[in-house]
Amino acid sequence: MKRFWGLFSKKQQTIGSAAVILISMVFTSRVLGLVRDRMLNARFAPDELGVYFAAFRLPNLIFELLVMGALTSAFIPVFTRYLTEHNEKEGFEIAATLINMSTVVLVLLAIPLLLFTNQLSHFLAPGFSPDQVARMAEYTRFMIMFQVLPLLIGNFFTGILQSYNMFLVPAIAPVVYNVGIIIGIITLTPMFGLMAPVYGVGIGAGLFMLIQLPLVILVGYRHRLAFDWQNKGVREVLRLIGPRTLGLAVSQIDSTVDLMLASLLGARMVTVFNFAQQLQQLPVGLFGVSVAQAALPTLSAASAKQDSGEFKKSVVSAIHQILFFVLPASALFIVLRIPVVRLVFGASRFDWEATVLTGMTLSMFAISIFAQSIVNVLARGFYALYDTKTPVKISVISILTNTLLSLIFIKIFGLPVWSLGLSTSIASILNAFILYIVLDKKIGGFSKMELFLPAIKMFIAAVVAGVAVYFPLKLFDQLVFDTTRTVGLLLLTGIAGGAGLLTYLLLAWLFDVNEVKSFIELIRRVRRPKAVLLEPVNEVINGGIQDKLS
Repeated sequence: MKRFWGLFSKKQQTIGSAAVILISMVFTSRVLGLVRDRMLNARFAPDELGVYFAAFRLPNLIFELLVMGALTSAFIPVFTRYLTEHNEKEGFEIAATLINMSTVVLVLLAIPLLLFTNQLSHFLAPGFSPDQVARMAEYTRFMIMFQVLPLLIGNFFTGILQSYNMFLVPAIAPVVYNVGIIIGIITLTPMFGLMAPVYGVGIGAGLFMLIQLPLVILVGYRHRLAFDWQNKGVREVLRLIGPRTLGLAVSQIDSTVDLMLASLLGARMVTVFNFAQQLQQLPVGLFGVSVAQAALPTLSAASAKQDSGEFKKSVVSAIHQILFFVLPASALFIVLRIPVVRLVFGASRFDWEATVLTGMTLSMFAISIFAQSIVNVLARGFYALYDTKTPVKISVISILTNTLLSLIFIKIFGLPVWSLGLSTSIASILNAFILYIVLDKKIGGFSKMELFLPAIKMFIAAVVAGVAVYFPLKLFDQLVFDTTRTVGLLLLTGIAGGAGLLTYLLLAWLFDVNEVKSFIELIRRVRRPKAVLLEPVNEVINGGIQDKLS
């Protein structure tokens, strides 16, 4: 039992060991999310699911504004600094005050939203029928009352634990969130219909918070009803939150516009857009968010020590780790878009038209997966330097670009729903480009050769891998495998995808991309789970930090 508990309380001391934990659990969570969506597809038609997905808009808006700005841009860097300075008690005081203040703000926001849910739902989904709006409002009310608060508190717990370099339990929390939704789908659908997964959302949110509570108590945190907003650390967090929250508010406008435009094309198009978005977010969340999340404490510590060399190396290393995995994923999504959508979402109630549109939308998103992923590292680089204003200003430019292009594509050119994915890609690439230019200037310049040469090699390998996927796909489809059946489709996708991945790894190895060595080491360590979870990684290769997922 002692060893079992030690497994969950062990600290991950490097970006690499932390990233392994995060990636493993994010992968599990995302796979469960796809299983969840497959189960929804088997039970409900796309038009029904469009209402369910639209109901998340208001709860997500509240959650993003109250939690995400505070955690990523302000709380973790400030709390980490207090721990570095051995001022744990003051850090806990800051955490308690922020949780309490966020809860009060949530209650104040929830009251008018609950009173005017019907009107807001009609505004957010103008293409829905009155009955669809009424059901959307019902689902939204439940989520506001029973989803947002547990997720709010649970994410602060995540921030506390990650600041202690404890990543395993916070990484498991999203897994149990999806488990809660799946429990609701399986057990409650016969009685409550589409309300079942909504109840599951409440179950999952509660599990998300509760699973982290024992470890938070173990590190010494004791919650108290503190409202010391004059506290120096609290004021610093609030100062940093402001710009980030403004940026998130603008991004929520962008997401809202996407929902409104998709709803005008029909409720089923909301489902198509959401499914494509969730698929493309698999590599973004798996590698982009996870590696950036693992890097933030290290970047914050390097910033606190004013170690610019360590800071630059950590950023470059994290970007290379991300690109090594997401570039081949983009190639696979573009070439294998239809087989992938059929495998993941193919169910009796998800028809061919919805499949084709989802695949096309996915391919449009896939163009910018690399940009969406590295933005997470670049933005956290600014946060670690206590600069939250610059990423916000840049994100506002990107978001306005996305919104404007979405309106032009849908309302003026009359393009299908896939154009929303294209506008997102254009804006995401612009966002990443400007973030890099500004951060490069701010820190005195990255080594261009060290940053770009491996990235170019990986890009070339990914393009060739995409070609290697295309030919077996066309050759074996119908001529060898009966893709009208799941087994044939699975074999076709596996063989074509496998050919592409092997080509990518071979070319990356021939190009002497260091991440290949790290990938082989990762596979070796995955075969020894205890090593992945417990052994620190402190090797140095070529004068750089060995934090490449080993």
